[in-house]
Amino acid sequence: MIKKVSMITPEGMRGRYALVEFLTWLPTGLMIAPMVLLMSVRGLDVAQIGLVTAAYSITVVALELPTGGLADVIGRRTVLAASAVFSVAGLTMTALAGSAWMFLIASLLKGVARALSSGPAQAWYVDRLHALEGPAADLKPGLAAGGAAGSVALAIGTLTGGVLPLLVSGESLAVPVWAGGGAALILLFTVLLVMREPARQVRPRLADVLRDVPVTIGGGFRLAVRDRGLGRLLLVAVAAGVMLNSIELLTPGRLAALTGRPETAGTIYAIVAAAGFAANAVGSAIAPAVARAVGGSMRAVMLATVFTAASVGALAASVALDGVAGMVAAGAAYVVLFTGLAVSSLFRNELIHQRIVSTQRATVMSVDSLQLQFGGTVSSLVLVPLSAQVGAGGVWAVTAVIALSATLLYVRLPAARAEVPVPVREPQ
Repeated sequence: MIKKVSMITPEGMRGRYALVEFLTWLPTGLMIAPMVLLMSVRGLDVAQIGLVTAAYSITVVALELPTGGLADVIGRRTVLAASAVFSVAGLTMTALAGSAWMFLIASLLKGVARALSSGPAQAWYVDRLHALEGPAADLKPGLAAGGAAGSVALAIGTLTGGVLPLLVSGESLAVPVWAGGGAALILLFTVLLVMREPARQVRPRLADVLRDVPVTIGGGFRLAVRDRGLGRLLLVAVAAGVMLNSIELLTPGRLAALTGRPETAGTIYAIVAAAGFAANAVGSAIAPAVARAVGGSMRAVMLATVFTAASVGALAASVALDGVAGMVAAGAAYVVLFTGLAVSSLFRNELIHQRIVSTQRATVMSVDSLQLQFGGTVSSLVLVPLSAQVGAGGVWAVTAVIALSATLLYVRLPAARAEVPVPVREPQ
């Protein structure tokens, strides 16, 4: 019998992963600009908008770990395809919604979609690359391509979502949402087409899935506790969550104070946010070169973390400036910050993947995402309210110290254990 040779190359796998990441984040980008305005023009007050937004966040947090465990049990492709289905349903209902309860249901559907999409694509890519090149495969080029593709999608989506309502008449604010639904539908077909996985020898029954998911989640937590190095790497996500939430919640108010008009501030913030996503893409793209220049991933992640913390400090210092100078300084700090964050995030993900086996990969990535959400919650409850007393600059200064302290978690990081490769049959 002639052995069938796989035609899939590492470069081809990298391209597939980048395409999936782009389509995963494009619907989110298209929603950013019109979402709050759409709810407002359809009759929701501020309290109702807050409830709808909170429902999304609570759904994501509640399902983050179960969906990660599900991806490890039944497969990454199936879970990401289900995410696309929920995204199409949630965006369609959002576009059609005319009441608070309809927006609430749509928010729950989108929360399920987000939780399902957290981790499977990256876990799939790492598993496939390991199957092609072994556990020592260089993850940096692929993780860089995926990170850059996701950031480009967010940048393009944000700008497109802001421009589309200006180009059409009637219910113009719903147009970007319909576009997001279309992008999610394309994601569904793309996932089914390009995300090939090894054939499972035994197709799991529902009872087996319900039993194995909690076991997988528990195994992921035990691994994080037992492996002190992995625990440290996951703790870095808490600091990142604190930083991102503080910046995203306080920057619009800071720009409003500089411009004197909320409408103008909204436009400027959309531009700044898109520039931040673009900077994130640049950071992801240059990360492998940074590692080569400084002599390895560990040095690169520490330098990038210090660089990011310094950028937050510069953002804090920018509050001393007024008018155009203040806006330019804040925008520049924002762009530099997200460039450094992309570099540090890529290398941290690489270090995490070096410590986990395939059967726990999506679960651990969900734990990581949960840590990020936890950091954002801490920021919302503690630091953001503090801005009423010390101002945005004071909160950002504290945030810079927290971000800088995350560098200590990399110092003398325990060595990773070697992953035992699991034999798989490579799909065509």
